[in-house]
Formats: sequence, C-alpha cells, structure tokens
Amino acid sequence: MKAADINIHLIDSYFGLLKNLNSDAKLELITRLSDSMKMSKKVKGKSLKSLYGAFLSEQSADELIDDIKKARTFTRKRAEW
Repeated sequence: MKAADINIHLIDSYFGLLKNLNSDAKLELITRLSDSMKMSKKVKGKSLKSLYGAFLSEQSADELIDDIKKARTFTRKRAEW
C-alpha cells in the first residue's frame, strides 16, 4: 500500500467520524487545522545553521571535553559466574 493510499484511507476514516459534527464544531476544527499548518511552516524554515553559536561558554572545547569525561560515571556491574 502506497503512502498516498494510506493518507486517503485515514482521511476517509476521519471524515466518517467528523461528518456528524455540527457546523460550529466543524468551523472550529477547520480553524485548528489551519493554525497547525501555519505552525508547521514556521518550523520547516529553521535550519541547523541558525543554531550555530547558540551555546556560549567561557571554557575552550578541550576544557569542556575534559569536564564531560570527568563527570562520567560507570555503574555497570558484571555478573559473577
């Protein structure tokens, strides 16, 4: 089954559930769906490049790496046979 076929099937299923709603509820649903589409467009516009430099620290990269390695804890217990 193709993705398009699955989407059509889902749409048909949802429509079967929602067709009996009153007009006000349908309008509210339309509003919420259109708002969610507007939000998804905003998220798609973000790129990883926009996050470059988002982490600021006084430490150098080597100092950060050392701190992370020192903070590691190993709690793995080996089973004794």
